[in-house]
Amino acid sequence: MKKNKIIVNSFCLLLFFIIMLLVILKQTSSFDSFIYQLLINFRCPVLDSFFKTITVLGNKNMIIITLLLFILLFHDKKALVLVINVFSCIGLNSLIKHIIRRPRPSVKHLIKQGGFSFPSGHAMISICLYGYLLYLVHIKIKNKWLKLLLEILLLFIIISIGLSRIYVGVHYPTDIIAGYCLAYVISNIIIYSTNDYFKGV
Repeated sequence: MKKNKIIVNSFCLLLFFIIMLLVILKQTSSFDSFIYQLLINFRCPVLDSFFKTITVLGNKNMIIITLLLFILLFHDKKALVLVINVFSCIGLNSLIKHIIRRPRPSVKHLIKQGGFSFPSGHAMISICLYGYLLYLVHIKIKNKWLKLLLEILLLFIIISIGLSRIYVGVHYPTDIIAGYCLAYVISNIIIYSTNDYFKGV
């Protein structure tokens, strides 16, 4: 792994642990409230529909459909790495949620959502699934305009999923940031670990 990637991964991991500590100590309320209030000031029927739709891209059923489509389209090692990446994120997310046991925000929810809040599973999945697809687009597609279009689309999906979880009221902003950070590190470790083993992935 290159030095600059090690630095970025280390920063993300450190940020995740700092946020987790602040969550445990209940020291994130000011930041979380500020970002939440900022977002809900834009609530309107159009954005309500958009964010309730975009958040579905991180749901379990959509994850399974996306994985199956990818496996059917690409019968090679890239599909296996994607599956490993996604299920690593899901497993670690579930473990941390049951350790931290942070309740969902006590605000108006636009969708039904159970379970614990920290870190955001949708934020982690958006990196491990759509982020990995973004990585593949970046290294595999030669046409620069198609590459740029797909990169923008996937980046838009990743960011929108995170914002949607705050907007619909089921996650704190710190859940999202922590989820992004942890999933980014996991994805990079898996990509680095499998690149030597799966040549050409």
